[in-house]
Formats: sequence, C-alpha cells, structure tokens
Amino acid sequence: MSEKASQPAMSEEDLDFEKKVSIKETMEIDPSKVLVVLRDFLAIQQRRAEAYSKLKRGFSDYMANGGELAYQQLCGEITVEFSDCSKKVLEMEALFRSSDYCREDLAKLLRAVQDQEKQNLFLTVTIQKLKKAGRPSERLVSHENCKFTKPTEHECVHVQEITEASGTEEAEADAEYDNALNEAIRGVQDVVMTINEHLEEVRYEIAALEAE
Repeated sequence: MSEKASQPAMSEEDLDFEKKVSIKETMEIDPSKVLVVLRDFLAIQQRRAEAYSKLKRGFSDYMANGGELAYQQLCGEITVEFSDCSKKVLEMEALFRSSDYCREDLAKLLRAVQDQEKQNLFLTVTIQKLKKAGRPSERLVSHENCKFTKPTEHECVHVQEITEASGTEEAEADAEYDNALNEAIRGVQDVVMTINEHLEEVRYEIAALEAE
C-alpha cells in the first residue's frame, strides 16, 4: 500500500476550511484604501516638518532676543502637535496590521519612521538645551549673592585665583560640552537621512499602487 493511500481522506469540513484560507490568502486589498492611508501619512510628515521649522525659528528668536515665556509657550504648542501626529501614525500602523489591509510591511515601515521621529525630537531638544546653557567658559555669572558696597562696586564671590588646574578643568568642561553638542547634531543629521529614506519607500509604494 502506498504512503499516499495510507493517509486519511480529508473531510468536507477540512476542505471547506482550506478553501476559505486559500481565498483569504489570494484576496487582493483595494489599492485605493492603501493609497489614502499612505497619502495621509505623508501629510502627517509634512506637519512634523513644519513644526520643527517653527520650533527652530522660535528658538533662534529666543536666543537672539530673549522671551522665556513666549519660548515655553511655543514648546508647549509643538509638544501638542507632535503628540497628535504620533497618535495618528499609530492609528495608521494599526490599520495596516488589520485584516482589512494585511500590509504588515507598511506597518513596519511606519513604525520605523515613528521610532526615528522620536529620536529626532529627543536630539533636537537636547541641542536646544545645550545651546541655551552655553559653553561652560562662556556662561554668564549671576551676581545675586554678591555684596554691593556702592552702586558701581561690589565684592564678587565668583572672583578666584586662576590656576593651571582650574584652567584645565574649564577646558575639559568645554570639550565635553562641544562633544555632546556635535554628537547630538550628527545624530539629528543621521536620523533625518534615515527618515527621508523611509519616506522614499512610501513614495515608491504610492507610485506602484497608482500604476495598478
């Protein structure tokens, strides 16, 4: 008796289930539905780009002219905008993972962009904090604890003898600051490059779907 003959015959129920699975696997998702989500995603990315530009302009204005309250208010507005963008992208990712779309590849692509955007925001904030603080050797000294004897004269508690050791310490602090700032700047450049590569993949997918 052959091996084939020894195998039990499939029941009608098994055949029906296999047929349904086969239909499910070969069923094509409506390209127009995928296109709508991908175009919405690109629109979200445009919102993010505009928010970054607004944040950078606001920070430059703050560094040049001051205005702590206005800067903090701007940061609050940008935080709300980024939060809303992230929420919408997570919803799109969930759609692509659902049975209505079955596009795990696109869900992973959106997740990759989301992760990079999170790092981009962290590094951008890090750069602004560092620039706001300034290099250790160039930071302004506060005199609120000094003793004033006359309007134009006071005993400064910050006056100290400049020694070789203190000079070395200051130089090391400056070097550490410069390294941290340069590392954050390079990080932003790398992240933005990666995001742009992922967005190109999205645009290729849109072009392919439009060609169908």
